[in-house]
Amino acid sequence: MKESILDVLLYLFEHYFTTDEADFAHDHASLRSGPLPKELAEAGFSSAEIQKAFDWLDALAQQRPASGPTRAGGPVRVFNGPELDKLDVECRGFLLFLEQHGVLNADQRELVLDRAMALDQDALELDDLKWVVLMVLFNQPGSEAAYAWMETQMFEDEPEIVH
Repeated sequence: MKESILDVLLYLFEHYFTTDEADFAHDHASLRSGPLPKELAEAGFSSAEIQKAFDWLDALAQQRPASGPTRAGGPVRVFNGPELDKLDVECRGFLLFLEQHGVLNADQRELVLDRAMALDQDALELDDLKWVVLMVLFNQPGSEAAYAWMETQMFEDEPEIVH
């Protein structure tokens, strides 16, 4: 079975980051040196994919844009070549929706795009992009409300509508 970076990240997110004792922001350096790599290998992930996932997380931790409200009427994001290839119109529309409704600010949107483009997939499905958004928001101080809203959208049968 071909595992991807996203599979490892989702495993980490579901089994480690969302637990009460996890503190990703302060505990990030210990992820590589602790028992987690062995646990991931035992779960069936290759060492190459585990390493790529940790690199992905390192890049996310190093790129923390300031959280804050979005400016209405700001510039429109124009997607180019590789972004158009990887993100279909549904994914691009979803990012626009999140930004227009204040879930993401422009800096966070760019971070989501950066992390989505860093995944080892030729194309992302909307559900994959939603996970990337959730992981980025989880890593952003001051984005608790946006994270909670996004989590609701992913796990409830009838997602809440943003006004």
